[in-house]
Amino acid sequence: MNVKRTFGTILTILGIIGLIYAGWGFVKHSLQSRELVVAGIIGIIFFVSGIGLVKNTKDES
Repeated sequence: MNVKRTFGTILTILGIIGLIYAGWGFVKHSLQSRELVVAGIIGIIFFVSGIGLVKNTKDES
């Protein structure tokens, strides 16, 4: 089991969740905009880094 690939998958899923949360908050106007921007930025960072880990990790099976 490749730890980097698993961690990349977890980061990607967390990034997707963060982006959905930020998008849903913008649509509903439920929270302050600063909190939603921070959640969106963190979601983008997690998503991009997770995709990068999954993409750049070689299979050693």
